Amino acid sequence: LTVIYININYFNFNFNFKEIMKFIDEINICVIAGKGGDGCISFRHEKYIPYGGPNGGDGGNGGDVYICADKNLNTLMHLNFKKIFQAENGKQGKSKLCTGKKGKNLLIYVPIGTIIKNKINKKIIGKMITDKQTILLAKGGIKGWGNNHFKSSTNRTPYKKTNGTLGEKKFINLELLLIADVGLIGLPNVGKSTLINIITSAKPKIDIYPFTTIIPQLGVVYIEKKTFIIVDIPGITKNSSKGHGLGHKFL
Repeated sequence: LTVIYININYFNFNFNFKEIMKFIDEINICVIAGKGGDGCISFRHEKYIPYGGPNGGDGGNGGDVYICADKNLNTLMHLNFKKIFQAENGKQGKSKLCTGKKGKNLLIYVPIGTIIKNKINKKIIGKMITDKQTILLAKGGIKGWGNNHFKSSTNRTPYKKTNGTLGEKKFINLELLLIADVGLIGLPNVGKSTLINIITSAKPKIDIYPFTTIIPQLGVVYIEKKTFIIVDIPGITKNSSKGHGLGHKFL
């Protein structure tokens, strides 16, 4: 006796009719790298050296923002509830030439198959092809210098430091192309939704009129310790290649 366990992840997407062609899971986000930490103005003060030289430390560099592919993700839905992603700022320098701590980098995880674009100029930044692939999105700000850098033979007590620079800020568009192991393709009303309803626990809308399915319905099927993704694709008609019906962009 073989026991088969089947479960389904079924997603409903908000859309308007003009956007129906985009099954693609797509979101826009803003990424901000951390600011560099400011330098420190400080002087050496010890019991027998009351007027020592400068010993202000540098700040820490700001954290970077990276995007990383994760094979365990299938959608971008986990990013829908947060539109601004910011790395940690670098810490300020301290006395005794202590350098401020670098800001923590921020990793944004996305599914394999995600295309990353600059939202402003539409240029492709990268494509996530393999698991754990990492791409830099925004570089952290440069650290500021402490007053120790500005001492000279003519200025032994410099009251000068520099502030850290701002990190990069970018507006990013993320698109996830439909990734499925099995696709159900056919004319409208031939039973595609009925089939996926039978072989999985999904409950796609089923009716007698054409184009009941207007966006693809994804299902993740679990068989013992293995999984595969099945998708019910909206009906393809005779003139879909010319844009009739729902067209062919889903393919």
